[in-house]
Amino acid sequence: MAIREKGSVRALALVGPTSSGKTALMEALLEAATGQAVRPGEVGDSSPEARARGHSVELNIAGFDFMGDHYVVVDCPGSLEFCAEIDPALPAVDLAIVVAEPDPAKAVLLQPTLRELERLGVPHALFINKMDHAHGALQDLLDALAPVSSAPLVARQIPTWSGDKVTGYIDLALERCFVYRPGKPSEQVEIPSDLQKEEADARFHMLEQMADFDDALMEQLLSDMTPSRDVVFTDLVKEMNDGLIVPVFFGSAQNGFGVRRLLKALRHETPPTEMAANRLGITSGAYVLKAAYAGQSGKLAYARVFGGKLADGAEFVLPDGTRSRAGGLSQVQGSALKKLGEAPVGDICAIGKVEQAAAGQILSTTGQPQAVRAQARARRPLFAVALSAKNRSDDVRLSGALNKLIEEDTGLSLTHDAEQRQVLLSGQGEGHVRLALERLKRRFGVDIDAVQPRTPYRETLARGVQQRSRHKKQSGGHGQFADITVEVKPLPRGSGFVFTSKVVGGAVPKQWIPAVEMGVRDGLAKGPKGFPVTDLEVTLLDGQTHSVDSSEMAFRTVGRLAIEEAMAQTGTILLEPIEKLTVFSPTPSASHVTSALTARRGQILGLAPREDWRGWERIEAYLPQSERQGLIAELRGLTQGLGAFEADFDHMSELHGRLADEASQGTRASLP
Repeated sequence: MAIREKGSVRALALVGPTSSGKTALMEALLEAATGQAVRPGEVGDSSPEARARGHSVELNIAGFDFMGDHYVVVDCPGSLEFCAEIDPALPAVDLAIVVAEPDPAKAVLLQPTLRELERLGVPHALFINKMDHAHGALQDLLDALAPVSSAPLVARQIPTWSGDKVTGYIDLALERCFVYRPGKPSEQVEIPSDLQKEEADARFHMLEQMADFDDALMEQLLSDMTPSRDVVFTDLVKEMNDGLIVPVFFGSAQNGFGVRRLLKALRHETPPTEMAANRLGITSGAYVLKAAYAGQSGKLAYARVFGGKLADGAEFVLPDGTRSRAGGLSQVQGSALKKLGEAPVGDICAIGKVEQAAAGQILSTTGQPQAVRAQARARRPLFAVALSAKNRSDDVRLSGALNKLIEEDTGLSLTHDAEQRQVLLSGQGEGHVRLALERLKRRFGVDIDAVQPRTPYRETLARGVQQRSRHKKQSGGHGQFADITVEVKPLPRGSGFVFTSKVVGGAVPKQWIPAVEMGVRDGLAKGPKGFPVTDLEVTLLDGQTHSVDSSEMAFRTVGRLAIEEAMAQTGTILLEPIEKLTVFSPTPSASHVTSALTARRGQILGLAPREDWRGWERIEAYLPQSERQGLIAELRGLTQGLGAFEADFDHMSELHGRLADEASQGTRASLP
């Protein structure tokens, strides 16, 4: 079996659903490697927001030494609300350990994580945690997990039982049996006679799965030859590194069961750092996993080193060609930072004073910019609030604080809605945005008001009309005079505003016709119901002038009066924006999702299998924009936290009755 060069650094990511035990596994790995107990919150979930929620909401980074090598572990949040936090980190690690619970009903929860790892080409293994609480056969669990992974799951171990409790495991590659000992390393024992056939069958099945990708191994099996242990381990390493198989280990992080065996497997089988470098397209420098502001330390770039040692003061070239210099290096151990003179290849360190650094960038030390090859996928916002500082004196401080939050969290976005005069903070879900609001108050001391964003309703004419309007004003000296006749008629949805002139004989001088159009546009800015007016054509038919009192301003004023008086005659109809939604849901939840959309006045357009996702559906629907607020929370409640959607404006539709009255009255709901 291949052993990496001694003293090398391995970077691991712990990924998987919320509550699977990723942080507990990180703490257990540290305890197994160092022999020292790790206090809860010492290396993970130390922020007040994480403690309040009882699960990770940000990356936790910690390192340890084991048998002469250094390991750095990136513990990732499990909720899809915080998916953008881990997107830049995944391509940079050597190996991802997907942590799962031994419950077949929760197998589908792994699918989004596995699909992203497959897309990025990141080698990964599966660690089934909490086996001390498992019930039922391991094969039933593996059968439930198999459809959510594109690559075959290869069990590296089988459990041993005493009654209904897992007491140890048989390592199929080593052909050795181990018994768990609480608080101590597992004890090797002889394989029980009643399990020898089960072990032989399980090992042969493992070899058969590997042989699907190795003709030489397949030939050995067909010839009833027993492959050597070195051949088995070499194949396991190669096929995992190539993404052809997903090895499966199990244990209990809380009790330390199976953790040391996992550590030894990581020592021998973790891919070399060069694979991550090739995936990223980096030759020499540092790849930024995350940028964050750390109190007095200012902005820090948490980055992995590639190509050569990184020294304090090293000069970087950023992707846009700007240059910067490392203003201090720190070793990262949870929330604690320790100064470094240099960081070795493969390590993850905090780099100070690189103000323009952003997650997903390469800080090049080659003298030339380097572009990232493995791009994180774009995350579209799913939930938004309109916010403002409670005290107007905090407006400047709020703006600066929001910019810092968005630098730290690429899943957040900030937009200024000029029409509604609102500042919108958007994120990956209600919980994600609430977290940002909590951080605004705790870290930056800004109290804010948050309400639902206003819906951009529109009005249009109920019918056509011909309108004559006159503006006459005498106040000493030159007065104001303008007289026009216009025809106003509604247009099909999406036509916008059209202005034409059919004036003949100079009834309205050509130089003042644009003023009439400007006046009409002034009047359309706010209709009788309080919203902009659209989808109509205004035609200037005739007019009168006065040799002294007519002017550009007079004709602009009469243009506004004409459209206002026309709308007063015809009345207006309220239009609401309709979006086209593409909703992704596990198949068992699809009927509940369609019912939820229908209850929100949605129109289901179609339902089909999601491309390349086994057991998932793609649902397309029209949905009023006003009904989208809170949809993501409902979807995730119906889909074990997995549902997601994409929304794009499609068209405007008429709105009548009580809902139209509420919109016209400006009923607004505060964020609860």
